Amino acid sequence: MPKMKSKSGAKKRFSFTGTGKLKRKHAYKSHILTKKSKKRKRNLGYVTIIEGADAANVREMLAK
Repeated sequence: MPKMKSKSGAKKRFSFTGTGKLKRKHAYKSHILTKKSKKRKRNLGYVTIIEGADAANVREMLAK
Protein backbone atom coordinates (compact mmCIF):
# COMPACT_ATOMS: atom_id res chain seq x y z
CA MET A 1 0.00 0.00 0.00
CA PRO A 2 1.42 3.44 -0.83
CA LYS A 3 2.41 5.96 1.78
CA MET A 4 -0.09 8.61 2.92
CA LYS A 5 0.64 12.01 1.44
CA SER A 6 0.39 15.05 3.67
CA LYS A 7 -1.25 18.29 2.52
CA SER A 8 1.53 20.63 1.40
CA GLY A 9 -0.36 23.72 2.65
CA ALA A 10 -0.63 22.21 6.12
CA LYS A 11 3.09 21.38 6.14
CA LYS A 12 3.86 25.07 5.66
CA ARG A 13 1.46 26.31 8.35
CA PHE A 14 1.71 23.90 11.26
CA SER A 15 4.55 22.34 13.23
CA PHE A 16 4.94 20.10 16.25
CA THR A 17 6.27 21.03 19.67
CA GLY A 18 8.72 18.78 21.48
CA THR A 19 5.87 17.11 23.36
CA GLY A 20 3.86 16.42 20.21
CA LYS A 21 1.35 19.25 20.36
CA LEU A 22 0.62 21.30 17.25
CA LYS A 23 1.71 24.92 16.87
CA ARG A 24 0.18 27.57 14.63
CA LYS A 25 0.64 31.26 13.94
CA HIS A 26 -2.08 33.87 14.36
CA ALA A 27 -3.93 35.34 11.42
CA TYR A 28 -4.42 39.07 10.67
CA LYS A 29 -0.81 40.19 10.98
CA SER A 30 0.10 40.66 7.33
CA HIS A 31 -1.34 44.02 6.28
CA ILE A 32 -3.54 46.96 7.40
CA LEU A 33 -1.47 47.17 10.58
CA THR A 34 -1.87 50.93 11.12
CA LYS A 35 -5.32 50.62 12.69
CA LYS A 36 -4.33 47.78 15.01
CA SER A 37 -2.98 48.58 18.44
CA LYS A 38 0.60 47.78 19.45
CA LYS A 39 -0.66 45.28 22.01
CA ARG A 40 -2.81 43.48 19.44
CA LYS A 41 0.02 43.29 16.89
CA ARG A 42 2.46 42.08 19.54
CA ASN A 43 0.12 39.31 20.68
CA LEU A 44 -0.54 38.24 17.10
CA GLY A 45 3.19 37.63 16.69
CA TYR A 46 3.32 34.74 19.17
CA VAL A 47 2.60 31.14 18.23
CA THR A 48 -0.20 29.24 19.95
CA ILE A 49 -1.27 25.64 20.44
CA ILE A 50 -4.04 24.07 18.35
CA GLU A 51 -6.67 22.43 20.56
CA GLY A 52 -9.55 19.99 20.31
CA ALA A 53 -11.09 18.76 17.09
CA ASP A 54 -8.95 21.20 15.10
CA ALA A 55 -5.84 19.34 16.20
CA ALA A 56 -7.32 16.03 15.03
CA ASN A 57 -8.10 17.51 11.61
CA VAL A 58 -4.62 18.97 11.25
CA ARG A 59 -2.97 15.68 12.26
CA GLU A 60 -4.99 13.99 9.53
CA MET A 61 -3.80 16.58 7.01
CA LEU A 62 -0.21 16.02 8.11
CA ALA A 63 -0.71 12.21 7.93
CA LYS A 64 0.62 11.71 11.49
